[in-house]
Amino acid sequence: MSKYTTEALRSVALVGHGAAGKTSLAEALLFASGAISAKGSVEKGSTVCDFDAQEKDAGHSLTSAIVNFGHENTHIHLIDTPGYPDFAGQSIAALAGVDTALVVVNAQTGIELMTERMMRHAAERKLCRMIVINKIDADNLDLPGLVADIRERFGKQCMLLDLPAHGAADVVEVLEHDAGDADFESVAAAHRALIDQIVEEDEDLLAQYLEDGADPSAAALHAPFEKALREGHLIPILFVSAKTGAGIKELLHALASLAPNPQEGNPPPFYKGEPGDKTEPFLAVPDADKHVLAHVFKVVADPYMGKIGIFRVHQGTVKKDMQLFVGDSKRPFKVAHLYQLQGKESVEVDQLLPGDIGAVAKVDEIDFDCVLHDSHDEDHIHLVPLAFPTPMAGLAVETKKKGDEQRLFDILNKLAVEDPTFVVERHPTSNETVIRGLGEIHLKAKLEKMVSQYKLEVDTKPPRIPYRETITGSAEGVHRHKKQSGGAGQFGEVHLRIEPKERGEGFEFVDAVKGGVIPGVFMAAVEKGVRQGLEGGVVAGYAVDDLKVTVFDGKTHAVDGKEVAFVVAGRKAVIDAIRAAKPIVLEPIVNIEIVVPESAIGDLAGDLSSRRGHITGTDGRGHGMSAINGEVPLAELNDYQSRLKSLTGGQGSYTIEFARYSAVPPNVQQQMASKFQLHDEDE
Repeated sequence: MSKYTTEALRSVALVGHGAAGKTSLAEALLFASGAISAKGSVEKGSTVCDFDAQEKDAGHSLTSAIVNFGHENTHIHLIDTPGYPDFAGQSIAALAGVDTALVVVNAQTGIELMTERMMRHAAERKLCRMIVINKIDADNLDLPGLVADIRERFGKQCMLLDLPAHGAADVVEVLEHDAGDADFESVAAAHRALIDQIVEEDEDLLAQYLEDGADPSAAALHAPFEKALREGHLIPILFVSAKTGAGIKELLHALASLAPNPQEGNPPPFYKGEPGDKTEPFLAVPDADKHVLAHVFKVVADPYMGKIGIFRVHQGTVKKDMQLFVGDSKRPFKVAHLYQLQGKESVEVDQLLPGDIGAVAKVDEIDFDCVLHDSHDEDHIHLVPLAFPTPMAGLAVETKKKGDEQRLFDILNKLAVEDPTFVVERHPTSNETVIRGLGEIHLKAKLEKMVSQYKLEVDTKPPRIPYRETITGSAEGVHRHKKQSGGAGQFGEVHLRIEPKERGEGFEFVDAVKGGVIPGVFMAAVEKGVRQGLEGGVVAGYAVDDLKVTVFDGKTHAVDGKEVAFVVAGRKAVIDAIRAAKPIVLEPIVNIEIVVPESAIGDLAGDLSSRRGHITGTDGRGHGMSAINGEVPLAELNDYQSRLKSLTGGQGSYTIEFARYSAVPPNVQQQMASKFQLHDEDE
């Protein structure tokens, strides 16, 4: 039996920008709770969460890590996440496993890119949020200014839950204390503001508070405090130093007494049905006696344990040796071993309750974002997917040794299984295998893992840009395929109409044939041919998208009507129609954020403009750094890392995120079309 109940469980994720000290904070919490006997350090590569050799070499987290510990009769599951934007997929995925996001801010550098992104992602997921300001032991800090900046960026609901005291040697908690010494601001004023905010959540409590003027009891404040957290009306601010231990026991107390248990947090957004069809919300109840419902938010391809599925239990009790279904599968798997994770250690347990985070190994059917359940009553239940950034940075890869191609695909598949923002593409027209991620550092880490873990080296080069083609007008196409070579021949005729759709709406195929002029048995062949025609493009050799194809007429032959004939007719008819429908080439446009020294802004602005980009805004980051936000075609960024390094003396960094597809300029399209025509003639 478990040593705790669901009511005693807490689940939190440490999120925020790189170098905010999240891994060191996790280490300090583990040490203060007694889960470890000594604190490790990131510099020495001895922390519980950064256990991978790659992470130790890099000096920062590359993937999320799960630990757990007890404090004040509660059991706390904690997920430490990477902070650099290139590894945001791991951080965002962790939000599906917790009730509370602890957004860690570096007191020295303040609000940074991932601080804002993770605050937004957590809010969209309706998670309870707390802000933890770390490194308060550093010199020359402006903590009052940082608090003011937090409130300006994220709202007045960001309120002090404690304050640094005695030169940041410790902190004083302000919910349960209305007096004391603090390094800035009044403890009494912070206490009163916090109480005023909490009581507004309960009309009866507010009336009593206004009538007698006395602070409500801690028990009376608990429910309105949780409501304020759930609804985003309160985002507590806490101060810590993971290095000195200041504020760590106060943070532990806040997690145990104030962070929501699974019954108090906002329910996870499950729904019943299939995407694209009619769906309805499904309420997962954190009741240990109900059917099991668990969600896999992380997958690890371990060389010794096989595929490991890490999941959060939302309903029911997962027990060792029970049978579980994966998604809508009709065949269950047996939970032969059930684990809780402590960094790299897998601790075997007998059962997991609602709110627990656990893992199963060697189950090939498990994939990221799948739902585990023990009854067919829960078939067709899914969790609303998280919004991940689109991986746009790319490299074409090929093996150094011939004969390793299949092994390359197997390894890339394992890497993709582990990371929702790592994508593998195979482009038949260019014969390229392309890996895509969130940035150069992201892809570099994957390549290093291929060498260190899988002993496979590859050559890389810039990939072809993922252009697309589309149409701007409507047109009709017709083609008759007739072939006679003695004996049975081939005959098929297709008439079709094409019309443009809105950007991002994709391809639609409509069968409007009447009277059986094209027998239904051949319509799949027509669609196959149409799709083949779209794949090759007509302007520059890129796939055609965002159009509707309606087949409205045709002919067949009683003897020579063949499937192959209608494939050819469909392909050539759609190509003829596209050529007449004013086709254009589309290119991917990305949002770019460049963090540079303020002195380099002018040079960077000019360089971005020369790349057909434009600036949408700038934002001061303090310490002589600024962030430039803009838009630029992805095709213009092939050599950008080296150019940025040259312009900023190695101090600049950038991140990109897919924005939209846009038409390439006419002169660029003409150049692309001429090259494609020459290639086409050669073929």
